[in-house]
Amino acid sequence: ERRMKNKIPDQVISEIFPRSEKKSKLSEEVYDQLKRMILSGKFKKGQRLVEEKLAHRLNVSRNPVQIALLRLRKEKLVIWKYKKGTFVA
Repeated sequence: ERRMKNKIPDQVISEIFPRSEKKSKLSEEVYDQLKRMILSGKFKKGQRLVEEKLAHRLNVSRNPVQIALLRLRKEKLVIWKYKKGTFVA
């Protein structure tokens, strides 16, 4: 009974830590940036895209980069090769 009194309401927690919203917005931004770089020719056809390097360069964790690369794969802008990595299509 006493615990319930001190429990922070879920709404308050979600306002303080807007988790999924922020993450999806971040991967959206990373996706847009990578797509622009591919379409503008900054990344050349056949160039390998290394998650760690992209994450470091864009100042984000690897997760939004992974999500963005998956979207780019679905759009056939990048291809993934087993045990080799992701490459510009």
